[in-house]
Amino acid sequence: MRTVRTVLAALLSFALATGAAAQSMAPDVTVSWDVSVERTSATSGVITARGEVADGWHIYSPDDPDSPTTVKVKGDGVSVSAPLQMEGDVILTQEVSLPEGETPATFTIRWQACNDTTCAMPENADFEVVFPAEISQQALNTNGGAPDDSTDGSLWALILEAILWGLAMLLTPCVFPMVPMTVSFFLKGSSSPAAGRFKAFMYGLFIVLLYTVPISVIVLLTRIIGGDAVTADIFNWLATHWLPNIIFFLVFMVFAASFFGAFELTLPSSIVNRSDKKSDSKGLAGVFFMALTLVLVSFSCTGPIVGTVLIKSTQGQFWVPMVTMLAFSVAFALPFTLFALFPTLLKKLKSGSWMNSVKVVLGFIEIALGFKFLSTADQAYGWGLLDREVYLAIWIVTFSLLGFYLLGKIRFKNDSPVEHIGVFRLGLAITVFSFVVYMIPGMWGAPLKALSGYLPPIETQDFVIGAYAPQGNTAPAANEYGDKYGLTLPHGLNGWFTLEEGMEASKAEGKPIFLDITGKACTNCREMESRVWSDPEVLRRLRDDFVIVALYVDIHKEVPKEEQVTLDNGKVLTELGSINARYVKDRFGVNAQPNYIILDSEGNPISPVRGYGLDIDGFVSFLDSGLRAFQQK
Repeated sequence: MRTVRTVLAALLSFALATGAAAQSMAPDVTVSWDVSVERTSATSGVITARGEVADGWHIYSPDDPDSPTTVKVKGDGVSVSAPLQMEGDVILTQEVSLPEGETPATFTIRWQACNDTTCAMPENADFEVVFPAEISQQALNTNGGAPDDSTDGSLWALILEAILWGLAMLLTPCVFPMVPMTVSFFLKGSSSPAAGRFKAFMYGLFIVLLYTVPISVIVLLTRIIGGDAVTADIFNWLATHWLPNIIFFLVFMVFAASFFGAFELTLPSSIVNRSDKKSDSKGLAGVFFMALTLVLVSFSCTGPIVGTVLIKSTQGQFWVPMVTMLAFSVAFALPFTLFALFPTLLKKLKSGSWMNSVKVVLGFIEIALGFKFLSTADQAYGWGLLDREVYLAIWIVTFSLLGFYLLGKIRFKNDSPVEHIGVFRLGLAITVFSFVVYMIPGMWGAPLKALSGYLPPIETQDFVIGAYAPQGNTAPAANEYGDKYGLTLPHGLNGWFTLEEGMEASKAEGKPIFLDITGKACTNCREMESRVWSDPEVLRRLRDDFVIVALYVDIHKEVPKEEQVTLDNGKVLTELGSINARYVKDRFGVNAQPNYIILDSEGNPISPVRGYGLDIDGFVSFLDSGLRAFQQK
């Protein structure tokens, strides 16, 4: 009996030992890796490693204090530029700095895998990788074409503004009378109500196409024929060159005078009549020409608004004008479709003198918007015509007059006498005068953050209460390059305006470079500086921890001949802005502003490119991560 128990005990011990041994035995390789690389700019890239972990096992994050997953990158001119990131089902992402051209490197992953009872021995995996000479299409899209988190806020603001303008156009004297006329025509001129509604829907669709297709064709042709750089150059020219901006300023003043009743602007009657005759034809062809007639007839009201929408949108990426024009035209065409579907709504709408009041209100807004174009040219060329206080004075007077008009204290040629005002009109007057009161402290230097994108920089103002005293960043008392081209930094910050000077200062001070890709006429740049840079935590870091380099891409001043750049096609870049724009496009893959990059003392990126975004905490994290990456080099 004792022998049996002894045998059973031995068998049990053997089974337990065998099970424990089996549990502690790890597979030959606990993680299988698939590694890929891409070049994200001329001097930076990303290595991505996707791991497939054996069943029942796991590895630890790079931040684990005991068994962190780590990587090493070796190669001529190759260095780690940011902390290793790990996410999801074991996806490692390592950003690196690279020399230009095709670059080979060695990538080593070290990790330790564990299961519920034991841990395997630490393991290594080595990979030979080659970074291509060309920037990946995905990186080009992120920096110069497709929307990302940093631009979403700006894009949605443009879309919302375009929609509001489109709806406002319905209330103008040029458009409103055509609503009941055209909808009635569709309902009475169709074989059935359903057919009438279909034609009304197509009418709205044709309006959308007539506004959207031409601008889309122009943008796409420039992109196909000349590529990203040509499209960006055209938009930059439209947005910053003095000629289009002066033309837009004059056009807006002319349209404002027309809105006030000085004269009537119309297209040649022959064009309108020819389109109107063709609208009598049956079928969809007639519907199309009816839509074309509306677009032509409403030109005197919609023309300046369409110009406003388009010019603002060309300051973004190449597809933004198409998106904003689509939003404008959909909002503009939508009422025609809705009134056709629900014709009883027309009975609630009555024309009258209120339509001329809408037109006059738009005239005041045209004046305010027109001076923005003049200010853009003034800032880009340093004429000194519209300093901040002068610009504010014009807006304060313009909107004050608008407020008095809403109260009935001012009348124009086509206005009816105002015996009393309604609650809605009073509400508008209160809103306008509140806006005026908000602007008045700006005459003494109040930041007016809500308007920062529309106003000239506060540095152009002659008198500012409690002006910032320059401190922190090392720069000569007289920055010759900045003084030569009229370049400054906001909030009293010191800095440099060429990367070469910034690199020298970075080596001398032992600080990373904060590269600011900006423009004098850049609305989003001013908004970032006013609403994000002004935060005490952001401002302290910029002042104390970084060497600031600002590269302006829209300065239309000619540089000395020895500083001019000749491109491969023989074209010579003579202006500072075009030289900087081409430089940041070729070196960092960036063709828009604002954009921010943290660089080391050699001018190599040690952070991803960050664009427009009003998240202050996110901007602080961006600065801190760049500073840590610099300190770890």
